[in-house]
Amino acid sequence: MTTVVLADDEALLRKALAALLPLEGDITVLAEAEDGAAAVEATLQHRPDVLVIDLEMPGVDGLAAVGEIRAAQPDQVILMLTRHARPGVLRKALRLGVQGFVSKSAEPAHITTVITALHEGKRWIDPDVSALAVIDDCPLTEREVDVLRVTGKGYSVAEIAAQLHLAEGTVRNYLSNAMQKTQTRTRHEAARYAREHDWL
Repeated sequence: MTTVVLADDEALLRKALAALLPLEGDITVLAEAEDGAAAVEATLQHRPDVLVIDLEMPGVDGLAAVGEIRAAQPDQVILMLTRHARPGVLRKALRLGVQGFVSKSAEPAHITTVITALHEGKRWIDPDVSALAVIDDCPLTEREVDVLRVTGKGYSVAEIAAQLHLAEGTVRNYLSNAMQKTQTRTRHEAARYAREHDWL
């Protein structure tokens, strides 16, 4: 028996997986979470064998949630569902210790197989996801990407600095570098450009 917490802001998909995964394999869904903050709370409370989490969620996204969970439960096994596997995001998730990546369009039977494999200590990256991870033309550094990602949510320089634990001057330097590399005039244009090029 493998216990699972499901985190996805798309209620229809989450409910479908919650219903189908136990039918496909020896899986028990302990809890569902509709966003990253709820995913952290449910995972720390229930301590599932495998956390199945969507990459893109409102508020605290999948990566931020994984970072928090990893800090509290370093051994937590994590399967990330993704629709847009951007190279930088994949690398960051791997560095955070995510053991598996599956496309959100995968069949429930396939997701069940991967959950079981991860529970047995294996790793899994779907071929279509790993192919995207290899293609990387992003000129931005990891920190520049981090700053632009937060900028895209509409935060001020002071708020970005607080969120990323950086000095405001450092944030301004990263933003300036990112604007030069993207040949844009404002940080918001730079964030938009980076998102359109799948760098965030």
